[in-house]
Amino acid sequence: MRLKSLTALAVTGLLVLAGCSGGGGGTATPTSGATDTATGDEGGEATGGGTVYVLQNADYSHLDPAQGFDGGVNNFYRLIYRTLTTQATGDKGDAATEIVPDLATDLGTPNADATQWTFTLKDNIFFEDGTPITSADVKFGVERSFDPDIAVGSPYARLLLAGGEEYNGVYRDGPLDSIETPDEKTIVFTLSKPFADFASAVGQNVFVPFPAEAGVTTTSIDQQPIASGPYKVTERTPGASLTLERNEYWDASTDDVRAALPDSFKWSFGIDAATIDERMLANQGDDANTIGANIQPATVARVQAPDVQERIVDGVQGCTTYLALNTTREHLSDQKVREAIAWAIDKKSAQTGTGGSLLADIAYGMLPPQMAGRIDFNDFATDGDNGDPEKAKELLAEAGLANGFELSLDMRTTPKTQAQAEAIQESLAKAGITVNLNVIDTSTYWQTIGTTSQQTDAALAGWCPDWASGETFLPPLFEGAQIFDTGNSNIAQLDDPEVNAEMERIRGLADIDEANAAWGELDRLITSKAAGIPLLYEKAVNLVGSNISNAYSHPGFSGGIDLVSVGLKDPNG
Repeated sequence: MRLKSLTALAVTGLLVLAGCSGGGGGTATPTSGATDTATGDEGGEATGGGTVYVLQNADYSHLDPAQGFDGGVNNFYRLIYRTLTTQATGDKGDAATEIVPDLATDLGTPNADATQWTFTLKDNIFFEDGTPITSADVKFGVERSFDPDIAVGSPYARLLLAGGEEYNGVYRDGPLDSIETPDEKTIVFTLSKPFADFASAVGQNVFVPFPAEAGVTTTSIDQQPIASGPYKVTERTPGASLTLERNEYWDASTDDVRAALPDSFKWSFGIDAATIDERMLANQGDDANTIGANIQPATVARVQAPDVQERIVDGVQGCTTYLALNTTREHLSDQKVREAIAWAIDKKSAQTGTGGSLLADIAYGMLPPQMAGRIDFNDFATDGDNGDPEKAKELLAEAGLANGFELSLDMRTTPKTQAQAEAIQESLAKAGITVNLNVIDTSTYWQTIGTTSQQTDAALAGWCPDWASGETFLPPLFEGAQIFDTGNSNIAQLDDPEVNAEMERIRGLADIDEANAAWGELDRLITSKAAGIPLLYEKAVNLVGSNISNAYSHPGFSGGIDLVSVGLKDPNG
């Protein structure tokens, strides 16, 4: 999934089968919400109640889960939406990305060849108006996500469900035959091919249920979400603020993931990243009850004080920041030119601009370090990781570009990506390549570069695996069959027969260890083609207010603080 700070998303561990039984059915009765006490790693005891504030530079791209697909918004979605399965909580540490049941009683039952999966819904699960959630609602939620007007989020339903490639959603094509609902509690998915990890796929945002009989349109959910999780949206001013309050029909007994401790959450958007850091360092007033963003590189030296150190929540993002080169553009269709760019880039400068080794490690392969089967290699090694412009000039001359050329680089409006883009601009200039920076607003960045007609020559991008398989990392970024007009994650638009064939071969391997090793080797092949040039494995370092507790970094959401766990030490503080 894409980093959206490229939040977007870390490694999901091995699936652990875990059953979960529900209680009796019937009509929803409002509940009082969470009142239990919990203790977190950040000190103090968190109790139910109070308001948690969140400061962000940019608003969420979409409140419609069919459209959002970055780490930050995925983390947010868990407060208002539920899916058949989901990831565990940040307090589980290394097991946080383990897939666990959510709306479903278990992780599903496959047939013999894993081409058909059956899930049973829990009892006592409701939408925010008290209407019971049924299998028909899950089916409808998935079907609406195929509509071309909103199909910019997670691609897994489209890729895996039989008939998905030609289906244009329930509004245009009616029901999808590969989703069956024999009764209100049972939903059966028929896949286009065997897929042993389908229990992980149904934890994706496109599997959020919506009431099939409520007149839901392609645009209505983005404007006013219909909650199935512990909170509902009660106020929103796009680009400025967002307020969540308790969903009184959420039943905590059906949810082993969401602590839902605060009474409400309040977001403020459009705040300069440096200002966020200053407010979090000062820790005054309501900011003591506040979650900040990843600290900026300029703040690194100031978080060493003991009173600040105890408010740091850090962890691995589990993602790769990379330079995507659009292989359909003039000059960049030539692998020799792309290799020249790979040789020229000063990765050390990009790391320094990101905040140094505290905030990022230099990347040599696309697969992040936590991935199963990953191998170490550095086929574009340069002295001190500072780039080799002379080697790049030689390759450009061989490609007939001895005088260099110009390219446009898409980038987001954040200080960190500005520093990364400028590092690329300066290092490529030494090889005779002029880089023009195309600045795109952060809130629309991923949607823009994911629309092929709006792409330029190159883009600063990132990706995080949805679970610990190369299947969720390399194909979305580099498989020819996964180039889409909208919601496209193959930003390089690479359609290489050698790469495509190897992906299909790996999918046919029955032995998971053999498959993981093959994905690792394919990483090296893809990196050699320089359609995506790995730059950094970024780290997450967040500051929280002194009254915040239960703040855990979640590797499944780019190392961001797990919002479903967080609470306040003193709700009246």
